[in-house]
Amino acid sequence: MNKQRRQFLIKEIISDKAIGSQDELAKELKKAGEIVNQATLSRDMQEMGISRINTMHGARYQFNLEGEEKRIRTLISIEIQNIHSNETMVVVRTLPGRAQGVAEMIDSLKLPGVLATLAGDNTIFIAPSSVKKVQSVELALRTFIAKEDS
Repeated sequence: MNKQRRQFLIKEIISDKAIGSQDELAKELKKAGEIVNQATLSRDMQEMGISRINTMHGARYQFNLEGEEKRIRTLISIEIQNIHSNETMVVVRTLPGRAQGVAEMIDSLKLPGVLATLAGDNTIFIAPSSVKKVQSVELALRTFIAKEDS
């Protein structure tokens, strides 16, 4: 199984179940058909911004939203070539074959004013909720990509 698929499974498991240890997570991955060693699991969790927190019910893993935002920002900034808009929509050009992945990431940002995204091979059309929001959607996307890590 490739890294992207494995990390998708990790995200699903942690989102759906209360997982308190890497052993528990490894067992859940095994049930899903993915055998992973502790070092790989640890690296994946670090890359994905997953941290362990204490709750009333014991320690649990959860996503660190800042880590997830940083990961998305890095990926988007590498894959986007340019952003333009007209009076009705924002158009994003990506590396060949990457528009669908970038559109999915843009959707996950839940930017205010975005009604929908439509992706081809290297082009994404972003429909704002109103023509009055075109510029603010473009600015929000540019700001997100350019935001410096603190």
